Amino acid sequence: MTKKIVLITGASSGFGRLTADSLARAGHTVYASMRDVAGKNAKNAADMAAMPDKDIRPIELDVQSEDSANAAVTKIIAESGRIDVLVHNAGHMMYGPAESFTPDQFAQQYDVNVLGTQRVNRAVLPHMRKAKSGLLVWVPSSSVAGGAPPYLSPYFAAKAAMDTLAVQYARELARFGIETSIIVPGAFTKGTNHFANAGSPADKDRLAEYENDGPYKGFGERVQTAFANIVPDDADVQGVADAIVEIVDTPFGKRPFRVTYDPTQDGADVSFAVIDRIRAEMLHRVGLSDLLHPAA
Repeated sequence: MTKKIVLITGASSGFGRLTADSLARAGHTVYASMRDVAGKNAKNAADMAAMPDKDIRPIELDVQSEDSANAAVTKIIAESGRIDVLVHNAGHMMYGPAESFTPDQFAQQYDVNVLGTQRVNRAVLPHMRKAKSGLLVWVPSSSVAGGAPPYLSPYFAAKAAMDTLAVQYARELARFGIETSIIVPGAFTKGTNHFANAGSPADKDRLAEYENDGPYKGFGERVQTAFANIVPDDADVQGVADAIVEIVDTPFGKRPFRVTYDPTQDGADVSFAVIDRIRAEMLHRVGLSDLLHPAA
């Protein structure tokens, strides 16, 4: 195993925290990025940095700020000389009927889950292209091609955009020798803080028209209960982190393009197999099949 320099976004909790810990345990140097390292995340940062026999380096990075992304990457390059792996994990969830969210709230969701990846890519990729090597790991959602229950439209829409962006970047970076792997988690109701920290609709009057009367009265609670009921008791979010470690440790050119980890089996693995095959066939048809694999 070759030691890698890894940058993870949104590493203060959930998938990001587990992935940082797992990659460091595997022997890699991990820059665990998060917002407000000196404030609300100060304890998280201190706990991660103090882990014995693990090289975890908490670093300030707000994916909603281009200046913050640039500053973080500049610091990493100054300290370590390179970034071998970038894990796009940062994300935020909003929960409620679509109509009750304002356009600004939808924009905020896209800003974190989609534009955030663009800001960090623009900071990191010049260094990877110069080195003619690197790995981008994206963490979207099985909802893109599998089950997509109502009341999560801002999150699902943003994750679908993120997944599409990941596919496009894969083609545009292949000739630079930069690899892409997309890790697709299913629904988890334990082990992450998605629902606990989910944003709520700003238009409370519109929300009341759904929740207080009519055919959708109490529907929000019913959806959450339904989620909880389909997630197996032994579903472990650690599996997502383990999948990322396995991909990082896989030799160049042999990494899978997409891996689905979904204990609820919502069908995303089947749908993505078809979708990715169709996209690959189109590249073959137009004579661009070399974009399906990173150049050595």
